[in-house]
Amino acid sequence: MHTSFFKKIALLLFVFSTVHFSFGQNIQLSKNTHVSVITCGVGNESYTLFGHTAIRVQDTTNAIDVVYNYGAFDFNTPIFVMKFIKGDLQYFAVAHSYADFISQYQHEKRSVYEQELNIPVDLKQKLFDNLNTSLTSGESHYTYKFIDKNCTSMVVDIINKTLDTIAIVKNTDTDITYRTILYPYFDGHFYEKLGTSIIFGKKVDQLGTQIFLPFELQKSLEKVSFQNRPLALENKTIIEFKNEVPMSWWNNPYTYFIVLSFIVFINKKSIDLFYLSIMAIIGIFFSFAGFYSLHLELGYNYNILLFNPTLIGLLYFYWTKNKKLIYNLALLNIVLLVVYFFFIINKAHLVLVLPLVVCSGIVLVRLAIQNKKRIPIII
Repeated sequence: MHTSFFKKIALLLFVFSTVHFSFGQNIQLSKNTHVSVITCGVGNESYTLFGHTAIRVQDTTNAIDVVYNYGAFDFNTPIFVMKFIKGDLQYFAVAHSYADFISQYQHEKRSVYEQELNIPVDLKQKLFDNLNTSLTSGESHYTYKFIDKNCTSMVVDIINKTLDTIAIVKNTDTDITYRTILYPYFDGHFYEKLGTSIIFGKKVDQLGTQIFLPFELQKSLEKVSFQNRPLALENKTIIEFKNEVPMSWWNNPYTYFIVLSFIVFINKKSIDLFYLSIMAIIGIFFSFAGFYSLHLELGYNYNILLFNPTLIGLLYFYWTKNKKLIYNLALLNIVLLVVYFFFIINKAHLVLVLPLVVCSGIVLVRLAIQNKKRIPIII
């Protein structure tokens, strides 16, 4: 992972400890206070593909210009990777100076946009107090969930809590699925797109009625009203960079098709078995993640019909020379492939996984033919 990311986390953790001291006591904001939602652009690193959301409080009278960010976590957490997979990794909020915040995004060449909240001073004070209470009391600690609980949803929640009503709601793209909403963010990142397509299960095929991405919140704020007036003023560009789609010699659909074509046309049993073993191992991981993880996005993963753990049996039966079981297991998986195809025919990732379906189908048919019991002809 990029070293700048670790530096950023270290900076956030440092500022986190200093902000508690700085804003531990109540501060009365002036009438010159501006409170705004900050939307940060996407980057090319995997952790920046969806952007970021934060809240800015600016009061020149009190020399306050601070950004509250609900997207920090501690890399020193014991068994960090397993906690991340399981879905019980704790995220928390930090607050840091606006100057440091902007400097970091300028360094990463990521755009930053601002929407000032059109609310009275008493509600600005209430939001400021809620943010500081969230930091000092531990309320800002939360268990991260990709759709249901993240840096964007936490910002939505604390603003709605402050306004004492569900003012911010999703009002764009509610007629398409979460899976479809995610896809444009993967431009130039083919294997990340393929990976999320196959590891995510039934939940991401639901209609995207919740705000879970920064730019969804930005678009929704443009249409939301509070007390008979727009909740947010006009979107303002702080810094803007052209988001260039990265070019990679391997991370593209061409290598995907080349590898699968090689497997299909080389027609070697050892390669076929190796391919099916890889598919089975991925399926075993999906099974483990589905039962072990608390991430609802990983549950009910019907893609296991394609990445079927039983395929590993083909390798075992090949070495034990049990042609009958190879034939039966190959037929079973061909049937499951057909079921899978009709199940995903109206899903957003059909085109992405179709080459895998075709490749697996051809390999399985070859194995079935090679191991079919020959009926002797008596003359």
